[in-house]
Amino acid sequence: MAASSLVYVTVAIALVFDVINGFHDAANSIATVVSTRVLSPRLAVLWATIFNFVALFIFHQGVANTIAKIISIQGSDHAFVWVVMSGLIGAIVWNLLTWWWGLPSSSSHALIGGLSGAGVAYKGFDILNTDKLYPTLEFIILAPLIGLVLGGAIMFLVYWIFRRMRPRKVDSVFRVGQLFSAAAYSIGHGGNDAQKTIGVIWAVMIAGGILPAQGGHVPYWVILASYSAMAFGTALGGQRIIKTLGMGITSLKPVGGFCANLAGAITLFGATELKIPVSTTHTITGAIVGVGSVTKLRGIRWGMASRIVWAWVFTIPMAGLVGALCLVLAQAFHAW
Repeated sequence: MAASSLVYVTVAIALVFDVINGFHDAANSIATVVSTRVLSPRLAVLWATIFNFVALFIFHQGVANTIAKIISIQGSDHAFVWVVMSGLIGAIVWNLLTWWWGLPSSSSHALIGGLSGAGVAYKGFDILNTDKLYPTLEFIILAPLIGLVLGGAIMFLVYWIFRRMRPRKVDSVFRVGQLFSAAAYSIGHGGNDAQKTIGVIWAVMIAGGILPAQGGHVPYWVILASYSAMAFGTALGGQRIIKTLGMGITSLKPVGGFCANLAGAITLFGATELKIPVSTTHTITGAIVGVGSVTKLRGIRWGMASRIVWAWVFTIPMAGLVGALCLVLAQAFHAW
């Protein structure tokens, strides 16, 4: 297959990944608003879909640039098109497996793992761009910790401010407030996650010689297609993971859901401004645990939380392994 044709096949696969990312991570945006019964699952999915797409008009493409430069791509070597495709397949396989198991693993880290694994299989560890990779790896730990601290702090502050209000009144206030916090979180989710697909398409266009390795801008149709695919995937929903995130970790009331979403939104907005791709899954899980630790520490289901942590630990190496295997198979069949 000609390199130019393979580029557009890879673009199509990237958009499929974006759709899968949307329905895999839909639960991140709506788990709390569903578990507190502020919205039905169907309405919550629609709410998240709208605001995932709204992010298109708010954020620049800094995260996309980071993803596109995770591995050093040589535009003159069209084998890199196969490297990007193999990395994508690694991410998709791991995403689908964890979705089936009901575990909220990170689509972002699956993508980074897949690309890194395929890149290392082709050119060794020197291919990795550590200036882009290390901050991303650091935020594997920092994102959930920031979400946890903010979730706990916001929950404590809200408790103090509304300490003299009757519980029923507090509930009614935050049932409305949660609509806005869920919208803010969905914007943050769309802004960070859709850019990852833009970054992959950017990378494969560099590999195919369509875009320059330095400078240049990704075409607007790529941006529009990526945000649309993310929104479409979100519309498909993610019922399995909603149950794990919204009800499996700790029981939430509307005030807790509001605080968790707001903490997650602040974390995502900050990371996107810093051009760092982060796990929206890690972020909201940390925020939920932070809120739960204020309301009732013993109410956190640590067994479920530990299952989620193990899924996080294995995401990058497992997606990287699948990506590397795909590239080895492509080489065995003399794909280039």
